[in-house]
Amino acid sequence: MEIRKGDLDDLPAIMAMLDGAVAWLDASGRTGQWGSEPFSGQPGRVEGIAEKIREGTAWIAEVDGTPAGAMTLAPKPPRYVEPAAEPEVYVTLLVTARSHAGLGVGSALLAHAVDETRRAGVELLRVDCYAGSDGELVAYYRRNGFEPTEPFTVGTWPGQVLAQRVGARTRTSSE
Repeated sequence: MEIRKGDLDDLPAIMAMLDGAVAWLDASGRTGQWGSEPFSGQPGRVEGIAEKIREGTAWIAEVDGTPAGAMTLAPKPPRYVEPAAEPEVYVTLLVTARSHAGLGVGSALLAHAVDETRRAGVELLRVDCYAGSDGELVAYYRRNGFEPTEPFTVGTWPGQVLAQRVGARTRTSSE
């Protein structure tokens, strides 16, 4: 697996991953997280993902040259989460292609987020996720080193902010 920087050229691949996730959740009867309509058919959602790419840093995990997962990192949380009282890196998107589900792609991207956070000289890495249904998404982030901090609600959508202390690395003059 290779992880490379992404950009707006990766938007179609990211949208396909999100559409696959929505279809899988819908088929599993779990529409509370993202509904049942493909992201690519909703202009507001497409623009929202493009904005995440423009405002943060996109990372694409590839397996044999094929996009297998995507993540965006930003220096601040989405508007529905209070910023931390210290510098932070925030995972604003994490998705794995259904064809690569269960192969550790998401965990590899989260490990990359830890590395990038350290490289930036920041100690706090945060993420938020859907906290409804069976709570499996919160458990997933816990297995990846995050601890729940504060719950939140957007409309009727229950969310959970999670954080991980990564221990900052001091930048050298050659970086």
